[in-house]
Amino acid sequence: MRLKPKDFMKLLIRPVIVVSTISKEGVSNAAPFSFNSPVSFSPPIIAIFSNPKHDTWRNIKENKEFVVNIIGEEFGPLMKILEKDYPYGVSEIKEANLTEEPSRKIRPPRIKEAFAWLECKMIHSAVLGDHVLIAGEIIEAEVKSEVFDKVVLLEKAKPLCHISGEYFSTPLTVSKFERA
Repeated sequence: MRLKPKDFMKLLIRPVIVVSTISKEGVSNAAPFSFNSPVSFSPPIIAIFSNPKHDTWRNIKENKEFVVNIIGEEFGPLMKILEKDYPYGVSEIKEANLTEEPSRKIRPPRIKEAFAWLECKMIHSAVLGDHVLIAGEIIEAEVKSEVFDKVVLLEKAKPLCHISGEYFSTPLTVSKFERA
């Protein structure tokens, strides 16, 4: 079956993260992202890809900080709220009835209901197609101990993944393969 090139992402199952930021005025913001990727081990860098018109990019440009909240399937019903285009200055975290908690090393808050957090400082940005690549150095990483034993315990964390549009998945198995 042939697809249009623009439909390529319907073939990729991508982890969903919720990125939290903060405005100059101290108002929190949160948005889900499935365009994200690890970039480097040393230094530890993660990249997210944002619509340049979104409040997330506006806040990161101003403050150079963001939190990658790694989430589970319980966030699925919240996607409509977190994706909604609220006026600037409205906190999606509060609109979704999620709990803000202070980050350890940066100003933007963590979302308590996530199962892991990466506190990041932006080190690079670039426009690529219709998105802005935002690379952040991870300066603090934390995971809830009940969902981690050498790797994330998928059956406990139930990470939310995005396929396309309203289609999501939660992978439930881990396989270990020897590396060359």
